[in-house]
Order: sequence, then structure tokens, then C-alpha cells
Amino acid sequence: MIDLIGFGAKGWGSVLLLAALMTVLVTVAALLIGAVLGAMVAAAKLHGNGLLRMLGEGYTTVFRGIPELLVIYLFFYGGSALVSSVGGLFGAEGFISMPAFLVGALAVGVVSGAYQAEVYRGAFQAVSRSELEAAKAIGMPVMLRFRRIIAPQILRFALPGIGGVWQISLKDSALISVTGLVELMRASRVAAASTGQFVLFFMTGCALYLVLTGISNLMFSRAELRVGRTFRRG
Repeated sequence: MIDLIGFGAKGWGSVLLLAALMTVLVTVAALLIGAVLGAMVAAAKLHGNGLLRMLGEGYTTVFRGIPELLVIYLFFYGGSALVSSVGGLFGAEGFISMPAFLVGALAVGVVSGAYQAEVYRGAFQAVSRSELEAAKAIGMPVMLRFRRIIAPQILRFALPGIGGVWQISLKDSALISVTGLVELMRASRVAAASTGQFVLFFMTGCALYLVLTGISNLMFSRAELRVGRTFRRG
């Protein structure tokens, strides 16, 4: 068993570590995509325009209500069908498959954006209105208010929630294995099927996920302490 999970000729250790790295890369890409979408949706839901609020509410309702696996299937097969149709216009024949990494990052990122939107919206509402009114009273420009007052406090209040969204996205990345991307779940399953040691490799996969989760918790805790240093504690 040690040889099977090691780095020797018969070991799967390097494959599992590379797959764990792929899991992290997909999750980082999904979190960044979700951050952009989440900020836009949060701004829409906080906007005074009724249409924008309705669109933002619809986004969060749909993508928090649909199973993540279904979103991945829709992006993979729907995106591939669209690319195949466009390719057919230029003479390409057959089914053109979307890149698995791109599909996974977009699908998980869209779902992540729905959760991040609520995190950012709640963080903005937690910003002290008296500070904003004081900044307006002294004539501070809008962008300066955002840079010195709003953005730092949103980051401070949103970090715990973003840490939770990261953990969700990290686990959701396991669903991307259905597109053929060799991330941690798929690598564990391939190794288990190739060797017949299902318990060994699935337990190894669990251990690697827990390592990633533990490192993530530590990093977000450090980030919260660093951001919170500039704020006076009650």
C-alpha cells in the first residue's frame, strides 16, 4: 500500500499531487470569476434601479437553487454545442468539445458568484453609515471614499464569508471530473480502478482534501487577522 501511494515506479503519489494542484488551480480561477460576478451582482442588488435589483435577485436565486453538477453539464454540453455550431459555419465538422478546465472554472465560478454576491452585499450593509456621511461632509470624492472607507471595510467583513465560499468551491471542483479534467477526485478514482485498492485511494483523496482545507483555513485566518489590525476592536 505504501508503494502504491508513493513516488516509485508503481506509485501514484505524483499523479495525486498534480491532481491536487489542478484542484487548487480550478478553485482559484473559479473564485476569481465568482468575485467579479459577485461584485457586479451585489452592486445591482444594492442599486436603486428596480430592474437591476430584479436581475441581481434572479441571478442569485437561480444559481443558488440549481445543483452544481447540472450547471457543469449545461456549460459543458451547451458550450460545446455552441462552439460546434459556430465551427460548422467555418467548415469544421463533428462535435467540438469545450476545454474541461475552462468549463469547470466558469461553471463553479458562476455558482460561486451567486454566493459571493450575498457576502459582498451583507459586508456593504455592515459599513458604518456615519463614516460615509462624515466623509461626504468634508467633501471627500466618491472614489476616495470607496478606496479609504468602503473597500477596506467590505474586505474586512467579507473575508469570513469568502473563506466559506472558497471551501464550497474547493469541494465543488470534485464534480468537474465528469468533464474529463484530471483533478483530485478523478485521479483518485482512476488509481482505485487501476489497482483495485478503492478504500486506499479514496481515503488518500479524503486526506488530501482535508490538507487543502486545513491550509485554506489557516490562510484565511491569517488574512482576517492582518486586515483586522487596522481596525479598533470593541
